Amino acid sequence: MTHLSVEMLAADAAEPITTAGHAQLGIAVLAGIAVIVLLITKFKLHAFLSLIIGSLVLGAVAGAPLDKTVTSFSAGLGTTVAGTGVLIALGAVLGRLLADSGGADQIVDTILAKAGRKAMPWAMVLIAGIVGLPLFFEVGIVLLIPVVLLVAKRGNFSLMRIGIPALAGLSVMHGLIPPHPGPLVAIDAVGANLGVTLALGVVVAIPTAIIAGPVFSRYAARWVDIQPPENLVPERTSDDLAKRPGFGITVATVLLPVVMMLAKALVDIVVDDPGHQVQKVFDVIGSPLIALLTAVIVAMFTLGRAAGFSRGRIAATVEKSLGPIAGVVLIVGAGGGFKQTLVDAGVGQMILDISKGWNISALLLAWLIAVAIRLATGSATVATISAAGLVAPLAGEMTTPHAALLVLAIGSGSLFFSHVNDAGFWLVKEYFGMNVGQTLKTWSVMETLISVVGIVCVLLLSLVL
Repeated sequence: MTHLSVEMLAADAAEPITTAGHAQLGIAVLAGIAVIVLLITKFKLHAFLSLIIGSLVLGAVAGAPLDKTVTSFSAGLGTTVAGTGVLIALGAVLGRLLADSGGADQIVDTILAKAGRKAMPWAMVLIAGIVGLPLFFEVGIVLLIPVVLLVAKRGNFSLMRIGIPALAGLSVMHGLIPPHPGPLVAIDAVGANLGVTLALGVVVAIPTAIIAGPVFSRYAARWVDIQPPENLVPERTSDDLAKRPGFGITVATVLLPVVMMLAKALVDIVVDDPGHQVQKVFDVIGSPLIALLTAVIVAMFTLGRAAGFSRGRIAATVEKSLGPIAGVVLIVGAGGGFKQTLVDAGVGQMILDISKGWNISALLLAWLIAVAIRLATGSATVATISAAGLVAPLAGEMTTPHAALLVLAIGSGSLFFSHVNDAGFWLVKEYFGMNVGQTLKTWSVMETLISVVGIVCVLLLSLVL
């Protein structure tokens, strides 16, 4: 699931790298995706290489010059690694400190002691929903992944039984609830009321997260019964430690970046003045990079030193954390490169052009347009921005609640069926140690459930508001 800041959206609005017709672009998209899937599943080629080749095939079939295709892919890869890769690295460091110090064990032991076995998936979706409120999806994953993997291993759960609820909680927050960038931009585009959208978003998010999380995880665990990947599961090092950090300070450390980013979001809403000194300060404090970096530095003391680690051992822990996620960063970056190639080829504009003649309900139209752009580009944010721009004129005649529902319809559509052109697809695949088919049967179906349940709830609310 790719997440872009408002500033980064400028890259997605670049001039098309080709002037191919709609039919040729459609064939190019299918060819590019087919090549990626074939190379990975049939020829067992590494996903990083497959995504590069698929991008080149897409550009060639679309009739784009090779140098422009390479530039487009490189720009997408660079933007994704710069934005997401650094966060993954910082999250990995925080996760390793959390694990090696015994902090993760402390959280897991406490959760397992307080929540019954049947309640564990519900506890995970609740935790993920709270943590994911102000976070980009990728940041939420890297913060929660050590806990998810340890709970699954320690409690002898199928990874899907624990992982799917956590992913659902994070994803629902990203697509439906401000202050995430997609919903915020859609609110601005259609002139919706932020408070009303937030309130209705929570109403839609709760049943959506329940159905796509704890409920669906029962079936996902049967379809894909896997255990946590050994190379990513933090070891239970606390058994050999003389002491380990307490539950309260450990949770506070993990939630520190959440609080910092949430504080920025609240200041943005309350102050709403980019030139105000307070907002400028919180724009820095609440940026994902600074928030996670701060959490890592604090964790060296609250986790590392609390466990009795020397400076040398803390340094060694940091160094050990970066190796295992190198492949993840490259694959996620290549997914971003493929997405950017699609966008720059004009696929998003093609979808918008085709959809202009559709004559259906504004809410359903907004959802379908977002779905189409999401499937074609792999970017939830691009789908949200494009769909909001197209249906914005319709909001002028809507009531305040219906304008808010229009935003939620767009957000629901932007999450539909994440697949190989979405960097988030590869992030989930690598972290959970699944192959492409398993990821499609679990993560992709979960995303589709969120999208469908979300629009159903929106349409039902439109009947009573």
